[in-house]
Amino acid sequence: MQFWEGDTKPIGSGLTLVRLGGHFDGGTVLHWSDWGEGRGVLLSGDILQVVPSGHVSFMWSYPNLIPLSAAKVQRMAEILEPFAFDAVYGAFSGRGQIDANGKQVVAASVARYIARINETSEVSVERSAEPRRAAV
Repeated sequence: MQFWEGDTKPIGSGLTLVRLGGHFDGGTVLHWSDWGEGRGVLLSGDILQVVPSGHVSFMWSYPNLIPLSAAKVQRMAEILEPFAFDAVYGAFSGRGQIDANGKQVVAASVARYIARINETSEVSVERSAEPRRAAV
């Protein structure tokens, strides 16, 4: 085992570990720049969860279905920005993979996720301010 600090660690020709955090502070993905004749691939494990819709999503706790905050997802996107990749492969078979336009799909997924999380937060605040009524 070898400990390292920072957001990135080159580990070989065209191979870089990228610490994104997510559901735990050390959550790391592997960027392989030379994959697919230089197209690049992101091996995301469950840090960026490839989902059946063809997007990626983000969770703080998978067993409890607790989402990550918008701020953490935005930070993950900022860390990934310098990396070029056409494909994204997750950890679980049967959940799909992204074979083309991976960087654009991740960016669109981040925007979609943040918009929805922010909308949900606003709705929750609005609802909590409403008086509660019960029928008997």
